[in-house]
Amino acid sequence: MKPDHNKLRVRAVSYLNTVPLVWGMLHGAERDEVDLSFSIPSECARDVERGGAEVGLVPVAEIARQGLEIAPGVGIACYGAVRSILLCSRVPWSQVKTLAADASSRTSVELARVILRERYGVEPAISSEPPDLAQMLAHADSALLIGDPALRTDPLRTGYQCLDLGAEWLALTGLPFVFAAWAAKPGVDLDRVARVTTASYAFGRDHIDEIVEAERERRGVSRELARRYLTEHIRFEIGPEEQRGLETFFELANLRTPALTART
Repeated sequence: MKPDHNKLRVRAVSYLNTVPLVWGMLHGAERDEVDLSFSIPSECARDVERGGAEVGLVPVAEIARQGLEIAPGVGIACYGAVRSILLCSRVPWSQVKTLAADASSRTSVELARVILRERYGVEPAISSEPPDLAQMLAHADSALLIGDPALRTDPLRTGYQCLDLGAEWLALTGLPFVFAAWAAKPGVDLDRVARVTTASYAFGRDHIDEIVEAERERRGVSRELARRYLTEHIRFEIGPEEQRGLETFFELANLRTPALTART
């Protein structure tokens, strides 16, 4: 079947926190406007960079690196504890020299780097590892879990000290943190992208109970955690405070690019 060139080619992240954003594209009116597929964050970014997708839910560090334009309206953010970005260590934080990171999102790795440097005065060597906490900590001082693997990990039962990087960012800056946003290369119709993505999220927001029931079992999390995560931990609307948090992150991580400005 030939692709429908009138549809937006959209790549989204395959984690639970993305589902409300794409629910309208899957089950609402917006499904007629998009050709939607899923992958891990780093592959979403790669698809946009290589032209495999016009629009992606791209980690903000990759948005900066590629000089993409952000569609205003919605994305993935938090204000305080996010629950799905966990940094665990088997040594005191001030003694961390090595970090094993699930590198599916460069943004989370850069956030861990900023937190460890700014809050604990260390700059560990970082290696990329599969998201298995025991294996990661078998040969590294600390480990970074993100997304669904972090949700399936109870930080109070790991036997290690763990930090929620959303809470750590708020303690450091007093601002929300933006993990990913809908983004595209210059030239893509951002007004259309913003209309489709905002409407898709509005449909998802109105069907949170349905999303929780549809997703919790296959994600391996309880109903209570899934609902709390999607209604309390994750912020989906990106406003002025989130934009300030984003700019602050770019400065601290040395990722600022002149081309990156969210339209309002």
